[in-house]
Amino acid sequence: MNMSGVFPLPLREHGGTVAPETRSESSAPAIMAAPHALGWDQRRMDKEEDINEPGLLNLPESLRRLASRGIARSYRRGTLLIEESTQGDSLYLVLTGSLRAFGCDARGREVTYGIYGPGEYVGEMSLDGGPRSASVICELPSRCVMLTRASLLDHISAHPEFAFELLTKVIRRARAATLSTKQLALNDVYGRLKAFFESDVDGNGVGDLHLTHQAMATRLGCSREMVSKLVKDLEHGGYLTRVANGHYKRLKPLPQRW
Repeated sequence: MNMSGVFPLPLREHGGTVAPETRSESSAPAIMAAPHALGWDQRRMDKEEDINEPGLLNLPESLRRLASRGIARSYRRGTLLIEESTQGDSLYLVLTGSLRAFGCDARGREVTYGIYGPGEYVGEMSLDGGPRSASVICELPSRCVMLTRASLLDHISAHPEFAFELLTKVIRRARAATLSTKQLALNDVYGRLKAFFESDVDGNGVGDLHLTHQAMATRLGCSREMVSKLVKDLEHGGYLTRVANGHYKRLKPLPQRW
């Protein structure tokens, strides 16, 4: 799944639970639930391949080896795994579900950095010992393998080639963030919407988009009403068709300007 873009939007109330790593002295007060209250099904990954673990066999071999060094946990939708500006050394490898990385400013505005699904991992930016650069929340019920910095370093020591894989991932995300920032600075709302529809944002092929109007507005940094108006105009113009609720298909290239 590709980076979704960096677009500002009003901060929303998540209303979810908080994973233990997000607790810190500087954090806002939060009710810390016990693991069973969070809906966790926790298990240590002590084998390279565990046929009973959902999503594990779908991972490439290099990530299965990495997963064997961590602990698999299930998280409810809305669980905050990582909190921006706090200290932490955990990395989360997604087995099933979907995570969203985002940041907030002092005015309460929020930017979405990316959406990450099975086979991807988050939290690598804090491995230098610095504070977390973004928050990460579960967009869907998710199962992840949690790894510590120490276990990751042990894995790299045993499998040095993984260091290059990790570096490649960081470079790709930096490149995607640069492109998203450029689009935000140079494109109007329609320009961002056009780029959004023309990118393979969900892995289902160019031209298909599986998002509600509100979700599109969240990614594009505009109001839901603006997205609804543009989408309706494009439907009337024969450029888009609604396949189902939250599912649109591009019928022909969108015009450069609208």
